[in-house]
Amino acid sequence: MSDTFDFWNDHSTEYLAMAYMWDRRKQLEEPAGFGKKTGDCGDTISMYLDVKDGVVQQLCFELDGCMNTNACSNVVALMAENKPVTAGWDITPARVIEYLRTLPEDHQHCAELAVGTFYLTLADYEKKVSA
Repeated sequence: MSDTFDFWNDHSTEYLAMAYMWDRRKQLEEPAGFGKKTGDCGDTISMYLDVKDGVVQQLCFELDGCMNTNACSNVVALMAENKPVTAGWDITPARVIEYLRTLPEDHQHCAELAVGTFYLTLADYEKKVSA
């Protein structure tokens, strides 16, 4: 039995789908909320939130980082979209890691970065709404 990790066969289908999804990688012209954060690893995420009637319609992002950060950002968007904005605060790095199932342990900080950026985006949205 081999101890070598086989990328395509040993990763979960959830991880592979989220790591290679590029549909949400774009900037929204007039986002209801915006957040940007750079992690200790050097990866940077910018998130753009679209909200209608208190429900997240779309969460898009741009990033300069690795496929693990892309996977985590896609999971955050998946968990946030079509749900009330307030439910976004319930998304945690642990939930993202659990969803992906095979996020490498040495890249779990990518989940923290994606969720942290989303929290900044939510805070910006709440600031705009309460102004």
